[in-house]
Amino acid sequence: MNRRAFIKKMNWGLAGIIGMLGFGGCEKIIFSGAKEYASPHADYTVKGTVVNKANGKPIQGIRVGYSCGNCVMAEYGVIPTPYQPKTKAHVLTDAKGEFKLTDSFFPEKNLKLPVHVEDIDGEKNGSFQPEYLQVDFSNAVHSGQSKGWDEGEYTVNINVGLTEIKNQ
Repeated sequence: MNRRAFIKKMNWGLAGIIGMLGFGGCEKIIFSGAKEYASPHADYTVKGTVVNKANGKPIQGIRVGYSCGNCVMAEYGVIPTPYQPKTKAHVLTDAKGEFKLTDSFFPEKNLKLPVHVEDIDGEKNGSFQPEYLQVDFSNAVHSGQSKGWDEGEYTVNINVGLTEIKNQ
């Protein structure tokens, strides 16, 4: 094997390795809503309390998350894998039933984000039916300074009442 053929094979090999590493690193940016250089973004926060609709008592261990049903799509020619989560950011309620959910999105006027509220701990704190909400950020409280591409934070307060599933 002459020197020129060896260098050509090495270049192809290195280009393949670099290509795989580069495309593997893009998935995090495409699907996580991560902040990219030179793209506008804002943090959208939903704060509130989850209670039992029947008695008004707070419920601990309820998962509250931004639903991502429509955001799993092919971007830049990348087809999402089947194991992509159906939710973006999510949090669990504390002992007082309180939560604070924050994620970064492209800023829009009159933005409405789908939020799911579901019991994931089984019988531990009782069983509750899930709720799916459209949270309207058109009247959200804006905080933080807009710096460059960062538009600051928009916050909405909501209270959610879940219906308990009774044993038959």
